[in-house]
Parts: sequence; structure tokens; C-alpha cells
Amino acid sequence: MWTVIYIAPTAKLAERIKLKLSEEGFLVKTRAISASKQQFEILVPSGEVEEVQEVLNSILHR
Repeated sequence: MWTVIYIAPTAKLAERIKLKLSEEGFLVKTRAISASKQQFEILVPSGEVEEVQEVLNSILHR
């Protein structure tokens, strides 16, 4: 099962996060929430949420 770990406000940020998490070895999906708002969910497998959150925090605070 996939879990949303972050909602990115832009496609560019969503792709950057996906790339960085993928480089760390995580499975990552992105999907648009709605075409009008241009927000994107970042999803990872449920079993990896805690590990991913640590990496995500370091990505967002650079």
C-alpha cells in the first residue's frame, strides 16, 4: 500500500523530491491532486514511511 508523505505545491518540487528519494533507494510515486490547483502528492510504500520522512526532512531543509 502506498502512503502520501508530502504534498508539493509545484510539479518542479515534486520531481526534485522524487529524484532525491529515488537516489536514496526508495520507491516513489507522484500524482497530481487536481489539475486546477497544481499540487502533487509524493507517495511511498507504507513500510518505508519513517525512513523516508527522515530523508525528506533533510531534502526540504537544504
